[in-house]
Amino acid sequence: MVNLEFVRLAWDVIRSHKLRSMLTLLGIVIGVFAIIVAVTAVQVVETRLVNAVESFGATTFTITRMDGFSQSGSRYRARRSLTYDDMLRYVERATLPSAVSPTMQVYRELEARYEDRKTENVVTKLGVNESWISTNGFDIAQGRNMTELDVELGRDVAVIGHDVGDRLFPNINPVGKPIFVRGERYQIIGVMAKKGDVFGENMDLITLVPITNMIQTYSAAQRDIQIKVETRSMDTIEEAMEEAIGIFRVIRDVEPGQENNFEIQSSEAFLDRLTGFTGQVKLGGAVVGLITLLSAGIGVMNIMLVSVAERTKEIGVRKAVGARRRDVLSQFLYEAIFLCQIGGLTGILVGVLGGNAVGYFFDVSFVFPWNWAIGAVLGVTLIAMAFGVYPAYKAASLDPIESLRHE
Repeated sequence: MVNLEFVRLAWDVIRSHKLRSMLTLLGIVIGVFAIIVAVTAVQVVETRLVNAVESFGATTFTITRMDGFSQSGSRYRARRSLTYDDMLRYVERATLPSAVSPTMQVYRELEARYEDRKTENVVTKLGVNESWISTNGFDIAQGRNMTELDVELGRDVAVIGHDVGDRLFPNINPVGKPIFVRGERYQIIGVMAKKGDVFGENMDLITLVPITNMIQTYSAAQRDIQIKVETRSMDTIEEAMEEAIGIFRVIRDVEPGQENNFEIQSSEAFLDRLTGFTGQVKLGGAVVGLITLLSAGIGVMNIMLVSVAERTKEIGVRKAVGARRRDVLSQFLYEAIFLCQIGGLTGILVGVLGGNAVGYFFDVSFVFPWNWAIGAVLGVTLIAMAFGVYPAYKAASLDPIESLRHE
C-alpha cells in the first residue's frame, strides 16, 4: 500500500528544494517526452495512412510492373510495361473480380485552363476507365462518371477533382464546360466529391480522362499502367490474387520456374509493411528516450546522495525517536519514485500534446498511446528504484549517534 505520510514528506522535500528538484525533473521529462512524442506522432501518421489506404478500398489489390517500395534495380527496369491490353486480356479470363480499373499517368503538375482562368502547375491527369471512381473510393458530386462507351470510343471527356472545379469555376457549374489540360481540350462531364490529401498528395487536384484517349495521345514508352482489382468481399481476395497471378503469368509469357515479371499487392499487405516500418520508427524513438532516461536516473542518484548528506542530522533525529532502518529506506525511495513520477507524467502530457500537433495538420482525431504511456510510468518507477536504492540504503545505514553530531 502507498504510505501517504511518506508521500507528504517527499512533497515537502521537493517544495523546499525547488530549483534542484526542477533540474532533476527536467531530465525525466525530456526522456519520457522523447518516447511519447515520437510514438504519438508516428501513431498519428500511421492512423492517417491507414485511413487513406482503407478509403481506397479494403477489398482491393493492385497489379504493377514494379514494387511500390523499391523501384530501382535492373530486375525492375528490364520488365516490359504493364499495358491496357494486358488488363483487357485479364478481364476476359478472370472470374472473381467485381471491378477492374487501370491508371495511366504520364505527367504530373500540369496547368489546367478554362477561358481566362487557369491553375498553377498542380494538376495531375490520369487515364482511367469507368470503374476507377468506385475502386478508388471516390464519389461523384456533380454530373456523371464516364461510361464504358466513353472509354471504348476514347472520347474527349473529363471528370475533374473538387479543387480543380473550385479554382476554375468558382461561381458556375463546371459540367458541360471545356477544360484544357496541357493543351488538350476536354468537355467536363462530372466533378468528384472532396477527397483531401493522401500520402501528401492532394487528390482533389486530379483530372480523369478515358485511358484510351491518353493512349492515342502518348507514345508506347509512356503507356505503363497500374491495375486495381476490386473483389466482392475480404473472403475472396486471396483467391482472386492467386487467380490474377496465374492469368498474368500467361499473359506476360512467364516460363514455369521463373519469377513473376509483375507485382501484386493487397491493401492489407501494404498496411502490414507500413505498420512494420512505423513500428521500427517507434522503437527508435523509445531507444533514444531510454538513453535519456538512464542519464536522468544518474542525475536522480546524484541529487539523492546530496540530499542524504544534507539531511544527515535529520536522519539521526528520526532514528533517535524510533524510526527503523526500513522506515528511512522507504522514505528516500518514496522521494525518488515521487520525483520521477512527476517528471514522467509531465513528459507524457507534453509528449502527447506535441505528437498530436502533427495530427492537426493531417486532420486526425486525438491519439493517446495508452500502452506506451503505461510503459513510461512503469519505466520511470524502475529508474527511480534502480538509481534511488543506493542513496536510500546509505541513508538507512547511517549511525544515529554520528548523525546527531553532524553539523
